[in-house]
Amino acid sequence: MSICPKCGLPLQACVCEEITKTEQRIRVRTEKKKFGKLATIISGFQGVDLKSVAKDLKHELACGGTIKGSEIELQGDHTRNVRNALVKLGFSPDFIEIA
Repeated sequence: MSICPKCGLPLQACVCEEITKTEQRIRVRTEKKKFGKLATIISGFQGVDLKSVAKDLKHELACGGTIKGSEIELQGDHTRNVRNALVKLGFSPDFIEIA
C-alpha cells in the first residue's frame, strides 16, 4: 500500500489534489495562432495531473488540445464555457480569471 508524501494518508484516501484544486489561481486567455485560428490557453496549474485535466476539458468542451509546458492549449475560443467546465472538475470559480 502506498502512502502520500504530503499528508501521510494512503493514496486511496488522499485528498491533497482536491485541496490544491480549490486554492489555485487559474488564468484563461485566447491567442491567435497560425492561419488566424484562435486557441484558448489555460495556465496556473500547480500540483495537478495536467494530462487528466486536459483530457476532461477536451471531452467537456468537445474540442482538441494539448499540453505545452505547464499550460493547457485548447483549439478554438472557449472563454465562455471554460469556467463552468473547470468548476465541474473541482476548481473554485472565485480563482478563475478570464482575460
